Amino acid sequence: MEKVLNSKCCHAFNPDFVDSPVLPQLDDPKNVFTFHKTLSNYKSTPLITLKSLAHHLNVGEIWIKDESKRFGLNAFKGLGASYAIHRFLKQYPGETTFCSATDGNHGKALAWASKLFNCKARIFVPHYTSEGRIRQIEKYGAIVERVRGDYDSSILAAIEASEKEGWSLIQDTSWKGYTEIPKWIMSGYLTSLLEIESTLFKNKESKVDFVFLQAGVGSWAASVVWYLRQKYGEHVPKIIIVEPRASDGLLQSIRVNNLVKSKGTGETIMAGLNCGTPSVLAWEILKNSAHYFMTISDSYSKLAMRQLFYPHVNDPSIISGESGAAGLAAILSIFNDRELVPLRNSLGINQNSRILLFNTEGDTDRSSFEDITYSEINSGLISA
Repeated sequence: MEKVLNSKCCHAFNPDFVDSPVLPQLDDPKNVFTFHKTLSNYKSTPLITLKSLAHHLNVGEIWIKDESKRFGLNAFKGLGASYAIHRFLKQYPGETTFCSATDGNHGKALAWASKLFNCKARIFVPHYTSEGRIRQIEKYGAIVERVRGDYDSSILAAIEASEKEGWSLIQDTSWKGYTEIPKWIMSGYLTSLLEIESTLFKNKESKVDFVFLQAGVGSWAASVVWYLRQKYGEHVPKIIIVEPRASDGLLQSIRVNNLVKSKGTGETIMAGLNCGTPSVLAWEILKNSAHYFMTISDSYSKLAMRQLFYPHVNDPSIISGESGAAGLAAILSIFNDRELVPLRNSLGINQNSRILLFNTEGDTDRSSFEDITYSEINSGLISA
């Protein structure tokens, strides 16, 4: 692939794309899907067509998979947490307490899943985590401890506490020597792909041309990419990885072709994507299998949230949080940000393009959501 962006655009990068990369092995998606369907509150989340928005942006189709409807948790993370605990207890029966670090959604999901399996949860969060997110975790009986420092600091605190207290760490990122459980979590995310297989990925040729995937540590995005690579090989849709501009560990890593921590400030409203160091497993998948890496500003996240909540005529209203709207934010950024003109030209999005997005969270921080969608309604940034 021609590297047209490498020296021209500071907020996007296209790496070498490997036709047949060696990928980590995840669990059989069919087995994962079968497990989730045994849960009493399992229900497939909706795949929504945004016809009016597609017309407005002059593209062929826009689909958005609304994971805010997952298990009543307002985010997709319950898929990974429930499957990981299921696999853990099969292999290591008798555990009573699980521990993890989180920016919000994974901790809430782990608390919920622990309660589902009659276990306890201890959750560590960065200092900037909102009270609303902490209350949502505590609602499921977990004990939450705020840590001085960022997301990486909360992970270190969770590791130390687990080792000291004998708790089992269920973390949704991986590092050298800690990969088995993160693989189970990533495998759990595959259910959302199986749910739309019969509509978008039924045949040997995908009905989708572009897939925008938001990333924090990258585990969820990597699981989607893993599925697409297993199914379509080198003929996958164009995959664009999206990060906050202030927390861009994957973009910085792909630039130097080595796993590094973000050099950004970490000051972003996209709390679920505010993770300094990417997951080792995610990096192994994404570095050779994603076509583009890009970052977005908070202003485009807000714009996308409002665009989804106050849609164009005939499109349904969708409640999306700051991280959940990042995929659409990327598209709006590409169409409007002059610094991303090289990316727009390289992608080749046109009037026939078919685009898939994922709303990975709803209003997980209700106060912030209301500030952005209600208090700022007169900002004039309702559409691109």
